[in-house]
Amino acid sequence: MTLHIENLRMVKKLALVAVGMFAFGYALVPIYLSICEFTGVNILALGERSVSDALSDRPANTQVDKSRLITVEFDANSRGPWEFRPAQRSLQVHPGELASVQYEFQNVQNRRMSAQAIPSYAPQQAAAHFTKLQCFCFTQHTLEPGERKTWPVVFVIDPKLSRDVTTITLSYTFFEVGGKTPGVGA
Repeated sequence: MTLHIENLRMVKKLALVAVGMFAFGYALVPIYLSICEFTGVNILALGERSVSDALSDRPANTQVDKSRLITVEFDANSRGPWEFRPAQRSLQVHPGELASVQYEFQNVQNRRMSAQAIPSYAPQQAAAHFTKLQCFCFTQHTLEPGERKTWPVVFVIDPKLSRDVTTITLSYTFFEVGGKTPGVGA
């Protein structure tokens, strides 16, 4: 009889542990997004919110610096057999001004593929002042054979960016996820 009671207690303890593990796993996504938003890592938290939500978070006294223009150059690199390019090569924006550019992608293969893009910035100091409010980066996208997509990048350049920076290059490298990607020079 005592063995039966001990087994029942153990089952209750294990059920409690399982419920606790499920609750912890369920809470990991919001915790991760909060940490990303707080630290600015991967800019995932901003990318998950809608543009209107991100704009409402901007302080009301944010001013556009009309005294200067920054040229933002857009670059696209692909690591595989598909077409990837910005709809325009450059755009001039005032710091603090909301801006947007479209990137075009087409799967020219005869098979379904999944890919994602990773951004980089030049000069490196611009990365801390380049806030993307909407972006296709860091999200995997699956395209059918011949499918074409257009994705926006909505951004703001912080007016605190050093005045000696007059040009920023936003470059994306798009690569296949889980597929065969040709080596360098292929």
